[in-house]
Amino acid sequence: MKTFITTFVVCWTITSTVPATLQGAEPEFALVKAEECRPRAGLSNFFKKATQKGAEVRIGYLGGSITAQQGWRVKTLAHFQKAYPDAKFTEINAAIGGTGSDLGVCRLQQDVLAQKPDLLFVEFAVNDGGAAPTQIIRCMEGIVRQTWRALPECDICFVYTLTEALSPPMLEGKFQRSASAMESVADHYGIPTIHMGMEVAKLAKAGQLLWKAPLPKDKASQNAAAVPLVFAGDGVHPYTETGHELYLQAIVRSLEPIAEASGEPGAHKLSAPLDPENYEQAKLVPITGAAKLSAGFAKADDKQQPFAKNFAKRLPDLQAATKPGETIRFKFKGVRCALYHVVGPDSGQVTITLDGVKTVRSCFDPYCMYHRLNTLVIGDRLPNTVHEVTIEIHPEMPNKAATLAKIGNKMDKPERFEGTALYPGALLLVGEIVK
Repeated sequence: MKTFITTFVVCWTITSTVPATLQGAEPEFALVKAEECRPRAGLSNFFKKATQKGAEVRIGYLGGSITAQQGWRVKTLAHFQKAYPDAKFTEINAAIGGTGSDLGVCRLQQDVLAQKPDLLFVEFAVNDGGAAPTQIIRCMEGIVRQTWRALPECDICFVYTLTEALSPPMLEGKFQRSASAMESVADHYGIPTIHMGMEVAKLAKAGQLLWKAPLPKDKASQNAAAVPLVFAGDGVHPYTETGHELYLQAIVRSLEPIAEASGEPGAHKLSAPLDPENYEQAKLVPITGAAKLSAGFAKADDKQQPFAKNFAKRLPDLQAATKPGETIRFKFKGVRCALYHVVGPDSGQVTITLDGVKTVRSCFDPYCMYHRLNTLVIGDRLPNTVHEVTIEIHPEMPNKAATLAKIGNKMDKPERFEGTALYPGALLLVGEIVK
């Protein structure tokens, strides 16, 4: 599969996860019964505006690489335009491959709400597949509360996608764990949900779907009605002609019951939170406005870092440093903090000092064959007090050959992988910077 960095379509999940020492024990989470659509309170404001002649309807798509593909996002936008020809539909494409709701809740204001959507689709069930249910609930609830705090008339719909690896519960009639966790948030706030993978699971169970295979060359087999249907080339990212067409059909089928459930339009009112520790206060803070950078840092530019232009929209404050010993220092009051940065072949590792405790963390992972967005969790589930952080470039490179080999990647040109570079762009906080 080709990877186009400018559209942020990537084929994996972020691997800079929270260290075991920062995680708490998670209880078993009850899986909910699988249903393609739960209309709940519907999408009253969206349907009202869509039927108004001359209305400009903005639809936000917040998600990962499945949403970034030219698939269900593009197809649904075209469907809405055809179904409601008197209105004009535009998209807010806020999809970044390999990212979950933990990044989504922090970048929501910058990437979505600033453009004032009328309807927001949220798609993170796949990339949240390995996340703890407690974190998923806090992130998804934070997305809801931030949205309705800023834009009370913006309707929200959670949509769930599916992969071969996440399919076993669906084959037994239950949502996968991530979608089950999201359902608790949707229930609490009356948000409609659509599992776009219900028909996918049904066909797979009947032996009528191939999760992973080349797309057939004959046109007759390149559609959602083909038997067997070839879903994807990697078991994850659907083919536009087949898997994404199934996703579109699921949404189209769900629109009627959602419309029937919709009541009178009006502002959404925030009830008491489901989880009082939700991430409503999550935010993205540009790095130079939040931290003190040592003299070796400079704003990334297209000559020294030609990849920088690919990330100008998401990280306009992207900085660069290459020498060991360069530091980033800041204080914050809150419960969670992560670094939003760019990683690539020349990335190294860093020493993080959090409240006096040092850990060495690699910024290089098995997918660092090119430069891409990533997050590095600094602290999670912290006491809600003031914390002091130093991030310092480590003098030694990680074992890059061994790291790449974990998934079968190799250094094509060893000189590309030399370096201990660090490219920070922002801090992701559940809390506030302390000056």
